[in-house]
Amino acid sequence: MSVVNHVELHRGIAPHRIGAMILRYWYLLISSWPRLLELVYWPALQIVTWGFLQTYIAENAGFFARAGGTFIGAIILWDILFRGQLGFSISFLEEMWARNLGNLMMSPLKPIEFLISLMIMSLIRLAIGVIPMTLLAMFFFHFNFYSLGLPLIAFFCNLIFTSWSLGIFVSGLVIRNGLGAESIVWTLMFGILPLACVYYPVSVLPNWLQVVAWVLPPTYVFEGMRALLIDHVFRADLMVDALLINAVLFIVSFAIFLGLLNSARRAGSLLQSGE
Repeated sequence: MSVVNHVELHRGIAPHRIGAMILRYWYLLISSWPRLLELVYWPALQIVTWGFLQTYIAENAGFFARAGGTFIGAIILWDILFRGQLGFSISFLEEMWARNLGNLMMSPLKPIEFLISLMIMSLIRLAIGVIPMTLLAMFFFHFNFYSLGLPLIAFFCNLIFTSWSLGIFVSGLVIRNGLGAESIVWTLMFGILPLACVYYPVSVLPNWLQVVAWVLPPTYVFEGMRALLIDHVFRADLMVDALLINAVLFIVSFAIFLGLLNSARRAGSLLQSGE
């Protein structure tokens, strides 16, 4: 390979390399029916279980009858956040389980290209799981998630940015520490569940925890969702604040990922990705 070709190979982001990675993950996904079933099964189970709870509360409590849909709306938005991060991390873990990460890092594939392919796959996995969930909510509980209109775009963007940031951060930890740190992929998101105030307003928390809650971008989204469904007011200020925090979170997580990747390269642990 000539020097000129070598320089061209490492200049800019190459869409064909990103496309190749997406195609790889897509083939992995569609080749296994349990993977596809899992994407639909858990969202469907959640919407049916929590949806019937919502129906019961709406029939027996005046406030929840007035605020009908807040539970189902919160469940769907939470699933977007959780499955956005999980979809990112599962595609990454496929490489760890296959002991293929070292090969990828020695190829012309750049870290940013690798991460972009994981982000796109998280959207594909998310669509497979969440779209049937919203249709079930419409059919069984007459809750049209898409009737939220334009605010839904702001909610979705902020949640998916948060999920990607957490996915990038967790992937860096697993790269550096091996599959022994795999459990973080499943537990981190549930750790922020109480502080993100998914099912209740921030005011329920003690004052000192409210400060922590307002550091998390999802908190702004769920507060915004409740304001929209209960008061019929779109809080654009909450969405802007969440977007600013997400921007900082994304930059920091990317920097940490690169730092942990470089540390793993120096330690020679990319080819030893076991427990």
